[in-house]
Amino acid sequence: MSSLSQAPLVVHLIYRLDFGGLENLMVERINRMPAQAYRHAIVCLTGYTDFAKKISRPDVEIYALDKQPGLSLGTHAALWRLLRRLKPAILHSYNLSAIEYAPAAILAGVPIRINGAHGRDHNDPHGTNRKHNALRRAMLPFYDCCYANSASMQDWNRDVIGVPEHKSRLLPNGIDSDKFHPRAAGQGRALDVFPPDAIVIGAVGRIQDVKDHASLVAAFVLLRERLPQLRAQLRLAIVGDGPLLAKLRAQVDAAGIADAAWLPGSRNDVADILRSIDIFAMSSIAEGTPGSALEAMCAGLPVVGTRVGGLPEVIEDGVTGALVPASSPAAMAEALERYVLDPALRAHHGEAGRMRVHRKYNMAAMVAAYQSLYDSLCERKTKFRNQVKSCVE
Repeated sequence: MSSLSQAPLVVHLIYRLDFGGLENLMVERINRMPAQAYRHAIVCLTGYTDFAKKISRPDVEIYALDKQPGLSLGTHAALWRLLRRLKPAILHSYNLSAIEYAPAAILAGVPIRINGAHGRDHNDPHGTNRKHNALRRAMLPFYDCCYANSASMQDWNRDVIGVPEHKSRLLPNGIDSDKFHPRAAGQGRALDVFPPDAIVIGAVGRIQDVKDHASLVAAFVLLRERLPQLRAQLRLAIVGDGPLLAKLRAQVDAAGIADAAWLPGSRNDVADILRSIDIFAMSSIAEGTPGSALEAMCAGLPVVGTRVGGLPEVIEDGVTGALVPASSPAAMAEALERYVLDPALRAHHGEAGRMRVHRKYNMAAMVAAYQSLYDSLCERKTKFRNQVKSCVE
């Protein structure tokens, strides 16, 4: 039997495998983690899209449980059967949508269970929903680790949910600095979507409620009103797919800015897109550590973001970008205006952001941190250590 087939299996349990920051970084970790250390499988509670093609490892299998809305007890049974067949060492579930399946993993004999808090839903951006928090607390005994990808989320996990110290860990996101880098001096835009003299404000991410792209569109409309002399140069790019894309396009049409906005849906050339815009914007009402903001900073862009979740940990206000209140188009328009009018400020803050990402959020460190978590839990579980010599060999 080959060493690869003997490597412990990690089953990643997510709601849906589709275009998104969480999903993108999960795939990056799977692709980059040494194959001799761990095998991987992805189980989607609902389904998956062509985004799955981003997985470069040929040994990764993807399963869809086709969960229906509501409690769907059959999904618990289906997962139990699948885990019994796969016999993974680790169940790694993501966010609230997958947290309730740890008991099924225990019944299936999975020795290690991990849940990651990567952000919150739009209907509970501040984590105050009593029903949701009761579920999180109820699941704590079934997990060996409940980590967070931002310090604010980790503090909330401990203070509100009651995650004990020995089950808590901070695992920040990481970015590929070779893939995401600024335009070279004197170089034109990587894409010819925009006129040479355009000033492009861009956002990349899944088009869903928690991202509040509607406020960004409203801010762009206000920005054009504030700067009539630059109206012809201002452009808005919102890249990504999601359940609200059609509604967002309708908002753009109704606002009369269709000729100045580009909403192409899902794209696989995000690095080139970032080298084609000038200012990055995040209008989210809740966030963990946003990979899209880190990618933009790595590409040398200043970031205007909302003061929610992990964004203030990533964006240093007045140094690498600007922080504004959530759901405030006026405040976002004002912050964007400063960068539109001052190219030197854009360059200065963009370079500061790039250096910050290189210093604190590199991809190799992220992959190593997740592997270290897997290793330490494998070593801690005596029963599993007796089954497999060691997860770290």
